[in-house]
Amino acid sequence: MAIAAVVVIVVLAVVVIALERHKSTATVAPIAAAADAYADSLPITGVAMSESANLAGGKVTYLDGHIANKGNRTVTGITVQVLFRNSAQEVAQNDPPQQMKFIRTRDPYIDVEPISAAPLKPGDERDFRLVFDAVTQDWDGAYPQVRILHVQAQ
Repeated sequence: MAIAAVVVIVVLAVVVIALERHKSTATVAPIAAAADAYADSLPITGVAMSESANLAGGKVTYLDGHIANKGNRTVTGITVQVLFRNSAQEVAQNDPPQQMKFIRTRDPYIDVEPISAAPLKPGDERDFRLVFDAVTQDWDGAYPQVRILHVQAQ
């Protein structure tokens, strides 16, 4: 009986360690992608976050902000990477890159559209929204880092 109990404890310990390693490699991803060269011409300001409940009983997290085109090209698309950090300032969540969408209307609810529907001309400024269906519990609650990875411009 004692040998069987020891074997069960060892197996459980191995399973827990394997799950923890898988969890850490799945949620803490390296920052691999380089920022787009035109990203310096697109400063992001006024970042704010909010949450709402969805119909499935979960919550959706929104990241709203303001972007300006200080360059000389018309922007038709922006791909961003959003990095949520933990209390040790390590990347706790590195979602796949997503397309930035501009806020089209605010009443009766916020509606977004792709940038290609209303390109960002030189000197223009617009509000944007990024949507996250899930944010890791390891997140420290501070605003995440938004990196512009790719800019489509004319």
